[in-house]
Amino acid sequence: MIDDVAWDPRVDAYLAGLPAEQRDLLQALRERVAALAPEAEDTISYAMPAFKLDGRFLLSYAGWKGHCSIYAIHDELLAKYEDALRDNTRTKGGLHFSAAHPLPDALIDDFVRARVKTIKAGGR
Repeated sequence: MIDDVAWDPRVDAYLAGLPAEQRDLLQALRERVAALAPEAEDTISYAMPAFKLDGRFLLSYAGWKGHCSIYAIHDELLAKYEDALRDNTRTKGGLHFSAAHPLPDALIDDFVRARVKTIKAGGR
């Protein structure tokens, strides 16, 4: 775990309530996002773990009955990683993943960097 991050205990409690496989996946995602956007705030938003940057929504993630999800993924990024995500399902704005069908690290990196850039530029 990253030592200098102010981890939100509500997120810790959320993750503790998940099955081990989901908890491990989402904790790894949490740590990766914190490393990529160290100025982002670890928080809960709409009853899900999330990150905010400069008070604005960066991303959120959650564990569900049969999968984990990350929000809000945009279509351009999904198209770029279409081959790698062939076995992942999605909903509007959300991308499902599991240990059997994990998110590519490069997708997470691109997503977080693009969101940071958008927020810093004043966009949504």
